[in-house]
Amino acid sequence: MNISIERTEIMLLIAALVAMVARRIKIPYTVILVITGVVLSFLPFTQEIELSKELIFTVLLPPLIFEATLFIRWRELIHNLPVILVLATVGVILSALLTSAGMVYLAGWTWQSAALFGILIAATDPVSVIATFREAGVHGRLRLLVEAESLFNDAVAAVGFAAVLTFVSGAGVSLQATMLDTSWSVFGGLLIGTLCAGGVMLLTRSTDDHLVELALSTVVAYGSFLIAEDVHASGVLSTLTAGILIGNFGLPRAYSDKGRAVIMDFWEFMAFIANSIIFLLIGVREAGQNFLNVISIIMIAILVVILGRAAAVYPLSMLFNRSTLKIEKNHQHILFWGGLRGALALALALGLPVNIQNRDQIITAAFGVVAFSIFVQGLTITPLLRRLKEIPLHPTLTSSKE
Repeated sequence: MNISIERTEIMLLIAALVAMVARRIKIPYTVILVITGVVLSFLPFTQEIELSKELIFTVLLPPLIFEATLFIRWRELIHNLPVILVLATVGVILSALLTSAGMVYLAGWTWQSAALFGILIAATDPVSVIATFREAGVHGRLRLLVEAESLFNDAVAAVGFAAVLTFVSGAGVSLQATMLDTSWSVFGGLLIGTLCAGGVMLLTRSTDDHLVELALSTVVAYGSFLIAEDVHASGVLSTLTAGILIGNFGLPRAYSDKGRAVIMDFWEFMAFIANSIIFLLIGVREAGQNFLNVISIIMIAILVVILGRAAAVYPLSMLFNRSTLKIEKNHQHILFWGGLRGALALALALGLPVNIQNRDQIITAAFGVVAFSIFVQGLTITPLLRRLKEIPLHPTLTSSKE
C-alpha cells in the first residue's frame, strides 16, 4: 500500500476538478475518474501507487459502506428484507454458478479457477452502484433495493470467496469446518458490528461535544471492520451492521443536533474521497492491463456475467409477484442492468495467492468486466432510468442525503 500524503493531495485536487467537469458535461463522475486515471497512468508519480486488496479493504471500503448504511431507513429495510436477502444470497449463488460454468465450457478454464472467478465477480459492487444511482437522482424503493442488495451481496460474495479459496488452495479443510468458518464469518460480523455500534452509542450519550461524536463515529466505522477481519469474521457485514444501527438508533437519539449534522457531512466527504481514489486507481491499473492477448476470454467473461446477473434477478423476482413485495418490471430491468462491478471484485482478484492456477487470467478478466461495467453500463444506466421514467428527463442536482 504505497500512497503518501502528497500523492493523496494531488489525487484529491484532480478529483475535485473532475467532479466540476463531470457536472458540466453531464457524464457520470465515476466514468470521468476512470478515464482520468488512464491518462494519469502515463505520469511518473502514479506508477508508484498500487491498487491492492489491502488499500481497498483496509482504507477505502469501510467509510464507503458506513456512509451508505447511515442513510438506509430501518423500517423500509425490514419491510423489503426478504427481497434483499433472496437477491443477495440465492442470487449471488446462481450468478456465481452460471458464470463458473460459462468459464469452464466456453473459456476452457478448470472448475477451480472458474469457481473463484464466478464468486468474486458475482456480487454487484456498492462503490459503483451507490455512486451511480446517487448521481442519477434515484429515490424511493428502487434506490433502497439497489443499494441494500449491493451492500448485502458484497458481504455474501466476500464470505463465499473465502470458502471457495479454502477448497481451491487444497488446504485439506473438511466441509464441516468450512461451514463452521462461514457461519462464524456471518454471525461474527453481525455480532461485532452490533457490539461496536452499541458501545459507541453508550459513549455518545454522555457527551454533547460534536468533535468527540465525530471521532467515535470514525472509530466504529473502521474499528468494526478491522476487529471483525482480525478474528476472521466478515468486516463488510460488521461495518454494514454498525452503520445501520448508528444511522437509525444512534443519530436520532444519542447524538447532539450539531454532531448529527457534522457527522452526516463528514461521512459524505469521506465517501467522496474514497470513491475518487478508488476510481482514479482503477483507471491507472486498467491502463496497464494487456486486454488484447485475452480479448476472447474477456468477452466470454462479460457475456456469462451478464447472463448470471439476469438469472439472479428475473426468476427470483417472480417469487414475490403475488405478494406486497412484488418488484415492478421496470425495477427488475434496472436491478439487472444496474448490477455494476467494481472495487470489491478487483480487491478479491488482486488478493489471490500467487500459486492459484490462471491467476493472471482471472485478474485480467475481472478488470475487463469492471471496465465494461463502468464504461458501458455506467454510461447507459441513466438513459435507461429516464426511458423507464424512474428519474426526470432533466433532473436537478440532488443531495446524497435525500
